[in-house]
Amino acid sequence: MIDYFETKTNPITKKMVLEAYKKVKENGGSAGVDQQNLEAYARKLPKNLYRLWNRLTSGSYFPSPVREAKIPKKSGGYRSLGIPTVEDRIAQQVVKSYLEPKIDFTFHPDSYGYRSGKSAHDALEAADKRCREFQWVLDVDIKGFFDNLDHELLLKGLEHYTKEKWVNMYVKRWLKAGVLSSDNVVIDRISGTPQGGVISPLLANIYLHFTFDKWIEKYYPYVRFERYCDDIVIHCVSQSQAEFIKRVITKRFNECKLELNENKTHIVYCKNRFRKEKHKNVSFDFLGYTFRPRLWKTKQGLMLVFTPCMSQQAKKAVRDKIRGLALYRFQVSIQELAKTLNPKLRGWINYYCKYNKWSTNKLWSFVNLKIAKWLKDNRKFPIRRAFRWLRGVFKIQPNLFAHWEFARP
Repeated sequence: MIDYFETKTNPITKKMVLEAYKKVKENGGSAGVDQQNLEAYARKLPKNLYRLWNRLTSGSYFPSPVREAKIPKKSGGYRSLGIPTVEDRIAQQVVKSYLEPKIDFTFHPDSYGYRSGKSAHDALEAADKRCREFQWVLDVDIKGFFDNLDHELLLKGLEHYTKEKWVNMYVKRWLKAGVLSSDNVVIDRISGTPQGGVISPLLANIYLHFTFDKWIEKYYPYVRFERYCDDIVIHCVSQSQAEFIKRVITKRFNECKLELNENKTHIVYCKNRFRKEKHKNVSFDFLGYTFRPRLWKTKQGLMLVFTPCMSQQAKKAVRDKIRGLALYRFQVSIQELAKTLNPKLRGWINYYCKYNKWSTNKLWSFVNLKIAKWLKDNRKFPIRRAFRWLRGVFKIQPNLFAHWEFARP
């Protein structure tokens, strides 16, 4: 019997490729430069997976360019995503699934982004707790992180974790893969990793693990922070300490070929009823939440507390997505409409109602208005009658729409 490793260069099994395909299918995604989506890829699945496995194991696999897609940013403007082909996403998932368990446990406990067993809510909880403990925050924004991370430094960090040539070879090929722009021109990539690639979040964590996490742990062990991929919040005991940390981080990032976005990097005073200093910045956004002072009703009366709630940018993004659904086109019953909307509504509720859910009430009232307008367009109801009709439905089926627990029609 011939051993597997006697006939193949790289230790990749057919099972690894199949499991990678299942994860890619579960995550979904659009087609790359070859215009082949997951459904089309699955029509000849055994043949396609075998061909990919054969190429990966022999070292003859080369990725296609990534397709550029521009998506609007919550803060305005557009973010450029790089969409790999289905086959390239499967290949990246093979390497990610192989590599991640070997290195994830070495990452800093306050690194939360795209890690097993950690979530954005964990990062928010830590930030909320530390804002009560520390008076000052340095809200860090890295300018074009995914587009600017240095390939040489990234590969050096990767080699710290693995000496396996096939892993480093394929990561290098993905980094060097060109980008097919919206003008149908292939642009060579000299830095960065496509924001949209399966393996990109893991590579980003490796890069910032050495650039920031380990560095600050070594030289400034008294500093507490939360990092979710390239979103970083640093807690300080004084304004002067925050200014000092900003200076040394700016220098450190420059050494690692990164740059702070000066317009979005702020020193923030976590003002509450016990903190009386005056400062122009008393709020910051982190992971879709705004941390700022708010009047809070207690047994002793109204008190000023520094606490998170859903940000205005996040609310605008949700409203835009609701508008983008164009509900007037849905010629269905209200029960069918609820089945369409509820998965999205539950996702938003589960994420944005973790803290101070009362602050989202106006958003859910907006959803009620869009449903009433749907009735106006499809049933020819005047808007007041539409709301009366919805209130009648609510009495019979109060849980029909997920958001009705926050805002009745």
